[in-house]
Amino acid sequence: RLSAKVVGSDLETDLAVLKVERDDLPAITFGALDAVRVGDVVLAIGNPFGVGQTVTMGIVSALGRTGLGISTYENFIQTDAAINQGNSGGALVDSNGHLVGINTAIFSRTGGSIGIGFAIPSALVVQVMDQLIKAGKVVRGYFGVEPEDLTPELAEVLKLQQNEGVVLKGVQRTSPAGRAGLEPGDVMLTINGQPVKNSRSMLNQISQLPPGTPARVKVAREGREVE
Repeated sequence: RLSAKVVGSDLETDLAVLKVERDDLPAITFGALDAVRVGDVVLAIGNPFGVGQTVTMGIVSALGRTGLGISTYENFIQTDAAINQGNSGGALVDSNGHLVGINTAIFSRTGGSIGIGFAIPSALVVQVMDQLIKAGKVVRGYFGVEPEDLTPELAEVLKLQQNEGVVLKGVQRTSPAGRAGLEPGDVMLTINGQPVKNSRSMLNQISQLPPGTPARVKVAREGREVE
């Protein structure tokens, strides 16, 4: 049992970094998120209901889960490895023992596992961890727009060819987006060449941009593409 110092915490992702003073501590190896596939075997480690360290096995059910209302920046790994109360903060590891996620929440009507658990992916963990260690806080990019997911019905009303993207319901005039010339009604297509699929993914893309750096944005406006 060791005393720990809080290096920093991030409410938006429900992550924190703690520091303990001790030599020769074992450390887990981080796995690459782009190596994780749906169907891969994963193990969830934790202390459910206080019974003691427990390991459960399952598979990756889905990647990039968003819209769950758990945190502001969502990009969860979904797994059917049993996650219960007390598993939060525990490791989700692959078959090699590499960290692919941190268990954070479950969907349940009973309070127990029904095979729908969620973990914060290791790539997001590393990103937040590095910033907390360097600065004690997480700094995120900001555009200043009010987004709405593009639906087939909305695409028909706006006379658009594509069904993927994000409609800008509002743009703050004094924000970076407003000063760059974005307008309400624009449909965001790409940010720095990366496709914008929905408002949640767009929020994650924007948050990873270092503040003060330029970003190339492609939008659909009145039937034509504008960059």
